[in-house]
Amino acid sequence: MATVLPGRGYSCEAPLLHYTRLLLRTRGWTVRTVRWPIPPTPEQLLDLAPDLLDAMHARTHLVVAKSLSTRLLPLAVQRDLPGIWLTPLLREPAVRDAAERASAPTLLIGGTADPYWDPDTARRSGQQVVEVTGADHSMEIAGDLDASLRVLQTVLTAVGDLLDDLP
Repeated sequence: MATVLPGRGYSCEAPLLHYTRLLLRTRGWTVRTVRWPIPPTPEQLLDLAPDLLDAMHARTHLVVAKSLSTRLLPLAVQRDLPGIWLTPLLREPAVRDAAERASAPTLLIGGTADPYWDPDTARRSGQQVVEVTGADHSMEIAGDLDASLRVLQTVLTAVGDLLDDLP
């Protein structure tokens, strides 16, 4: 099973999460999609975490999280859950430290035009990293549809590669 967690302003219907869900289903995964009626504050997200993650069992459950939801990376690391972390908030100490401690398969994806992405932390983490030059927090290249579509393909290829490596 995989759980897909949206960002604050980036729903599961937005391209990165929508196509990741399709890819997961194509590969035979059962996908649980979380939708925020009202995006939680960081504190509310942590309060929701037990309900979101406690049902997950190590290495049998994949976390796919975007932006705001990447604040759950420390809890996923505690549970030894594999994860795909789209535009993780690597400048936040708890997220950064968790990325560096993760032992389960972990994919960090971000762009150099994203103010929340920290390329040094990503590289230092020892995790699988996809960094796209010029991609913003939505993993798009401003003003260039073709380049943005290539970014989406790059992300999906990396996700597929991670899925191939999971037991």
